[in-house]
Amino acid sequence: MAINEENFHDVDLNLMVTFLVLYRELSVTRAATLMKVGQPAVSGSLARLRTHFDDPLFLRTGRGVRPTNKAIEIAESLLPALSRIETVLTSNLHRVSDGEKVGQQ
Repeated sequence: MAINEENFHDVDLNLMVTFLVLYRELSVTRAATLMKVGQPAVSGSLARLRTHFDDPLFLRTGRGVRPTNKAIEIAESLLPALSRIETVLTSNLHRVSDGEKVGQQ
């Protein structure tokens, strides 16, 4: 399986994590608290995501934000992909033991 690395050239994948936390929490403030960053950092990430996807993604409400239809579509595709990445990152697959070099069998 191969990927086209050029598709990732101008995208920070950490923005996808921010997107999913904001999607789950529906609050910029709560998302920032959970991610241990300031609210301006989440707002800045959202601005970058809006530019990338050419959509507002989240609209303000009286109690936070609500996702646009495009944000819902993105989240439905993104969540399984990031869940799989999370599994790889938290499994023993990435750990090097007994002085073994990465790539050795």
